[in-house]
Amino acid sequence: MNHQDLKALLEEKVEQYNHVSFIESDPISIPHQFSKQQDVEIAAFWTAVLSWGQRTTIIAKSKQLFDWMDGQPHDFICNASDTDLKVFEKFKHRTFLAEDTLFFMAALKVLYARHTTMEEVFLNFGKDADDERFMFAALSGFHDYFFSLAEGLERTKKHVSSPVRGSTCKRLNMFMRWMVRKDDRGVDFGIWKNIPSSALMIPYDLHVDRVARHLRLVDRKQKDWRIVEEITSFCRSLDKNDPAKFDYALFGLSISGELDEYKLIR
Repeated sequence: MNHQDLKALLEEKVEQYNHVSFIESDPISIPHQFSKQQDVEIAAFWTAVLSWGQRTTIIAKSKQLFDWMDGQPHDFICNASDTDLKVFEKFKHRTFLAEDTLFFMAALKVLYARHTTMEEVFLNFGKDADDERFMFAALSGFHDYFFSLAEGLERTKKHVSSPVRGSTCKRLNMFMRWMVRKDDRGVDFGIWKNIPSSALMIPYDLHVDRVARHLRLVDRKQKDWRIVEEITSFCRSLDKNDPAKFDYALFGLSISGELDEYKLIR
């Protein structure tokens, strides 16, 4: 299979999996319950942070979290009293505990007192970088800024990754794809207008890794930020304006069981 055949295959799989039917069983279904921009981005950010483990559990725990915010996360976070916050002392998802939840509440309250949207923060840190370096600058800058907004425990920092630490930043890259990518398929939101889709990076998880290695799209052994750069560089060679759309193909080939039908690429 040559480069053009591979592009045709992955484009076909993007078309297959980038579909509204994808929404219901995926964590992206949570922010799709909202329409106000700040509600969407809060729900998307927090759901992405909680996105590890079984998808049904992620969806259930995220729904519980925002139900406790009366279905209005932006208004709730900006105006909640100490009494309102008491219920969140019971919230837990895997290692995301009550103290992490309360820190996120406090940090987001300060963030929205200073900024109209979260996009402003990411754009501020990435604005001087080209497409290939934008996310490194934006995500690492956001990490440091977010944890400067309120008092919290050191352990909470593990829940918002940073490429400076070598992380693949899978969940943040997924969040950025949700917010930035815009097409006519109805899955990604595309509500952030000032960050180009060309700057997005592939959310690198176990599914993407399995497909990338099977098709020999990556050479690097370590699962770190450099392998994200490697797979995204390959995807940019297929579509320089929208590399992150191939996340649908890579993820879909893994979960569908189709992968073994295809020969190794090189």
